[in-house]
Amino acid sequence: MSISTFNRCWSKVILKTLLNYGVKHICIAPGSRSTPLTLEAARLQDASMVTCHTHFDERGLGFFALGLAKAQLNPVAIIVTSGTAVANLYPAIVEAYQTQANLIILSADRPLELIDCGANQAIPQENMFAHYPVATVNLPKPSQDYAANWLVSTLEQACHQQKLTPGVVHINVPFAEPLYQADLAQIDTHNWLQPIKTWLNGNKPWTQHPDNQIEVLIHEKWDLWRTRKGVVVVGRLPLEQTMGIATWANTMGWILLTDIQSGVEATLPYADIWLANQTVFKQLLQADIVIQLGSGIISKRINQFLNAFQGEYWLVDASQRRLDPSHHQQTRFHAKVHHWLRAHPPLRQKPWLLEPLALSQFCATFIEQQVGSNLNEASLAHHVERLLPNNGVLFLGNSLFVRLVDALCKLPNNYPVYTNRGASGIDGLLATAAGIATAKELPLVVMLGDISTLHDLNSFALFRKLNLPTIIFVINNNGGAIFDMLPVDTEAKEQYYRLPHSLDFSQIAAMFELNYSRPYTWADLSSTLKNAYARKSATVIEIKVNATEGSSIYKNLVEQISQAVIGA
Repeated sequence: MSISTFNRCWSKVILKTLLNYGVKHICIAPGSRSTPLTLEAARLQDASMVTCHTHFDERGLGFFALGLAKAQLNPVAIIVTSGTAVANLYPAIVEAYQTQANLIILSADRPLELIDCGANQAIPQENMFAHYPVATVNLPKPSQDYAANWLVSTLEQACHQQKLTPGVVHINVPFAEPLYQADLAQIDTHNWLQPIKTWLNGNKPWTQHPDNQIEVLIHEKWDLWRTRKGVVVVGRLPLEQTMGIATWANTMGWILLTDIQSGVEATLPYADIWLANQTVFKQLLQADIVIQLGSGIISKRINQFLNAFQGEYWLVDASQRRLDPSHHQQTRFHAKVHHWLRAHPPLRQKPWLLEPLALSQFCATFIEQQVGSNLNEASLAHHVERLLPNNGVLFLGNSLFVRLVDALCKLPNNYPVYTNRGASGIDGLLATAAGIATAKELPLVVMLGDISTLHDLNSFALFRKLNLPTIIFVINNNGGAIFDMLPVDTEAKEQYYRLPHSLDFSQIAAMFELNYSRPYTWADLSSTLKNAYARKSATVIEIKVNATEGSSIYKNLVEQISQAVIGA
């Protein structure tokens, strides 16, 4: 058998292993060395066994795959060629590690004899992602000296590790030349494949791992703790785990603090603002127990409360990782939240603290007054729910705007909100949103800052492929307005932090053949949205705002609420 044909046999086994472990999407960047994998993936798509996606930018491709993985909850494979193409996946891998999204990286490579000898596009790729993958497999170049069932079981072990600890699997796959003109007939019939022929024709893993999930048991002192004064803090959670959280906490009469990523409708909205009031903050610290459900809390004030709290602390999350940056002495439940709630029935009792409710209700009116009726950054964040379709998905970028939405907005219960808040980078956000839209097949609203958008311009190309209403808000405050929050000299802040650019995005939208609008008022925006939702395509809506207005309103709200007299 020729080298090119056996390369394809080897690739066939690799991809079939991944399909049997749940991969339904393969993201492919162009490249020569990855040809055996690419052409086998194309054959699988022709057989309707997988969906292939392409993008010319590996960094964007990585984040697109990340969005797919976050939205459809199955592992997503990425095929890239050798060299710096692989390194361009690093930012997406970091985010996937932080948020435990399942990516499987298939990096084509030069064979070992071409490494560190001056060969073109040959760099050391083995273990190049350090500790970020949950499993790393450095394959030899394809050879019949290795049994096909060895290859399957080796890859399956990595996939099984990903099931135990969600995250990234890196499989480095060297290929010797030639890479082209494989004999297609031999790919499916070669003797090397005979020991796994039955498995190849099925859809089950080579090794069966029965589900040994342990039932969540009630805490031995739950009957005592549920009679005490409690606070429930809800962070980032999958929507399927959020059912019943608000009812559970309200039945207990406990304070419920929710993050915008939680999908749980806030019974005490605007907590990031009203927790600035030191009177209420200190009252909340009198709680006997805090139960945190999920992680990744955005609000600075909620994080300050968690850090200051010194009582009984329980944390519930399916992850096996440490998720408490304050390092409390704690009880840690490794469980899905809805399973934990079923095991810990609530006790009906009256609220133990009423001041947060009064202050939250005051904030609703006060915020409305402060943000005003103009179309600005703060008012846009406060009224996000006005912009959303009933059956849609929201993706929020990083830096200032996500903080404004978390602090000033109240979303409907169970509205899907996606973020990249693992590493909280501003790279790859457009690509991630495009991946989410592709997986969900629902109208999408994306809300990003201008610097984040500039970071990921190439990924506008991904939105040309979407056939559904997609709104991309670019909140253009002419630089990194998040740095207005820093106590840095104004001149230094402008020169080294904010970096004003004086650009607009109209011609960028035109370059990628996307619809574009720049509304100046809420009435303009309402008309623009009506037209945008009527299209099965993407619309870029640029909101040009004053450079410091959003951050100033935010800071003023926090300052004034901190000085408010309760009951006045």
